[in-house]
Amino acid sequence: MRKPELAAAIAEKADLSKEKAAEVITAITDQIAKALSEGDSVSLIGFGTFEVRQRAERQGKNPQTGALITIAAAKVPAFKPGKGLKEAVQ
Repeated sequence: MRKPELAAAIAEKADLSKEKAAEVITAITDQIAKALSEGDSVSLIGFGTFEVRQRAERQGKNPQTGALITIAAAKVPAFKPGKGLKEAVQ
């Protein structure tokens, strides 16, 4: 499901226009990104938690030459599904 399809489904369920539903989705994703960039986590009870995790420096290989390279440490966004989402998927 892509963003336009999600917006259409939300619009139908919440009795909104597709444009308004798309604005809501954009606002939610923007706020999640802003919170993560500030180092906060975002918890949606029953759905899951968005958080920032620290990935350690590690060794990798250049696929063309096979030479070892060092991949720098990085902060990466992560999602941990909640109990309700896990049960819905099973």
